[in-house]
Amino acid sequence: MREILEAVAAGELTPAEAESELAGYATTGAGRFDATREARSGVPEAVLGSGKTAGEIADLATTAVGTTGRAIVTRIDPDDAGTVRRRLAETAPRATVRWDERSRWLVATAPDFERPAIEAGVGIVTAGTSDAVPAGEAAMVASEMGADVTRIDDVGVASLARTVDAVDRLRGQDVLVVAAGREGALPTVVAGLVDTPVVGLPVSTGYGHGGEGEAALSGMLQSCTALSVVNVDAGFTAGTQAGLIARRVAAARGDDGR
Repeated sequence: MREILEAVAAGELTPAEAESELAGYATTGAGRFDATREARSGVPEAVLGSGKTAGEIADLATTAVGTTGRAIVTRIDPDDAGTVRRRLAETAPRATVRWDERSRWLVATAPDFERPAIEAGVGIVTAGTSDAVPAGEAAMVASEMGADVTRIDDVGVASLARTVDAVDRLRGQDVLVVAAGREGALPTVVAGLVDTPVVGLPVSTGYGHGGEGEAALSGMLQSCTALSVVNVDAGFTAGTQAGLIARRVAAARGDDGR
């Protein structure tokens, strides 16, 4: 503790950084940022943009960059992303900011931030173009966790030939996140063709009875092939599950020399 206090006194640590070292979190006007989540659980902390003001998102994002070297923001609107960019330009002018308008995520990193590297492949699979939004969120977080991410898009079962054509690429991954809306059949089919873990990601595409992802979720839960399922549009959760599995796969390869 004395070393931390001396570092604050010397200007080598900010109060927020010192708090995160001592308590595991940093307090902002918008709430507490969990600065040790990744070290504790393997999952990077993320700021959910939905339900927060632009100022609150910016406060948490700048704190994240200041304490961990990286901010991940999900479900963030374009105007709020602009506010975060401007705030970071003031507080961390050398930070790099990436913003995906389609999947609505923003990642900002300090110049000295080193992203983890996992020697394992995560395949992000979509049934169709409409599934790209949560799939993109899953791809982002799996990549930020260090996995080698491959996109395999538009292979839905409406034309089963597309799925069959992608089998070799599907089998080449260590874990798959399979996003599908409508009746959610694709994860079930894929899980019957590969010997890798499959995470089903139901998507809120579709309409009428069972629309908004309900039929997709029910279909995946009732799958006759073995797979795990996350909630509707829960791309972040699917991506973190895949990232954690990939980490274990990489560790096992290291342990057995492969």
